[in-house]
This record gives sequence, structure tokens and C-alpha cells, in this order.
Amino acid sequence: MKSRWRRWTSVTIPFKQNTALHVMSIAFFVYFWIMAISPTKRSQWFAECVPLLAIIVVLTIMYRRYRFSNLSYLMLLVFFSLHVVAAHFTYEGTPFDHWLKHSFHTKRSYYDRVVHLFFGLLAYYPLREFLIGKMKLHVFWSYALPVVFIMGLSGLFEILEMLAASVAGKGGEARFVGMQGDIFDTQKDMELALAGGIVASLAHFLLRRNHSDP
Repeated sequence: MKSRWRRWTSVTIPFKQNTALHVMSIAFFVYFWIMAISPTKRSQWFAECVPLLAIIVVLTIMYRRYRFSNLSYLMLLVFFSLHVVAAHFTYEGTPFDHWLKHSFHTKRSYYDRVVHLFFGLLAYYPLREFLIGKMKLHVFWSYALPVVFIMGLSGLFEILEMLAASVAGKGGEARFVGMQGDIFDTQKDMELALAGGIVASLAHFLLRRNHSDP
């Protein structure tokens, strides 16, 4: 069990020998191309997916000089998959939101809030892994700094949404910002990302207390 866990958290596996990463990559790209078929709004699909593909290209180029563990790649791909669902259906029209509105008569769509929460939960470990690999962090900062980065990245994302809405012109705020009548929507999204990061940090700290793994 420990050897299997160490293999998932190792950053030394060459790509040719990394079967788990091969499987994850193939599964994700098959899923991605299926979700690219007949999206609800093709223009919005491009706006959501082009930055995502750019991030994947950067991760691919980085692999030779810097590689994450398979556990980090798995967490990133899960988050990317959640985002791809929204790119296909739009963040306001996912099956999750249709179910919520039908079952609980909710007025707004909540899938965007779910994605922000999972951003904090799933980005924490890859960020911590990267920061430890590049910086000599004190034990406290190895847990706290990734949470700070999550908060900063969440704020950056909200700024980019605002800029995209400005460039899009009339109706852009509905397509890119999606406040849905909530004047504190931006703050709540950032709050959920922060909460996800804090929960992930605490969970990792408690797990590490019981194991010798980093």
C-alpha cells in the first residue's frame, strides 16, 4: 500500500514509464472531445476552453524540466473536467443546476460555486508540491502559502472575468461574470475557493501526522 502511495506522490517517473498518467491523459482528452460536440454556446465554449488548453500545453512543456506527481495531475484533471462540463452546458445551464431548480426550487445556478470550492480543494496539493519543489519553505508556510496562492489566483480569475465582460460589450457581464443578481457573487466565489484551500490544508496536515509521506 505504501509503495503504491509513494508511486502516486513521486515526481521522478519518466513519461514513457508513467502508465497512470497515460491512462489519465487519454481518458481526459476523450472526455474533452466528447464534451466539445455541440456545446450550448460555441463562442462561450471557446472562451472557457482556450485558456484551459493553454494551461495543459504549459504543463506538457514543463514535464521534462519540472513534473508534478500523478496525484497532483489527477487533482488537476478532475478540476479541468468540472470546468469542461460548464464550458459545454454554460455555468448557468448544467444538469446539476437543472436538478437543483427542479428538486429544491432554487432561483440561481450554483454550479459555479461548486467549481470555486473544488478549485480550492483540488489546487492545494499541486500548489504545495510546486512551492516545496521550488522554495525552501518552513513547515508552517508549506501549509499556509498554497492557501494564499489559491486566494490570489481566485481573485485573478475574477479580474479576468471582468476584463472579458468589458471586451465582450453589451451582455458580457451576464456571459462572463454571471452575478445572477447577487452583488456579493464575486466575494462569495473567492470565499468558497479560500474555504476549499483551508479544508485541503487541514486535511493534508492531519494525514501527514499519521504518515511519513510529504
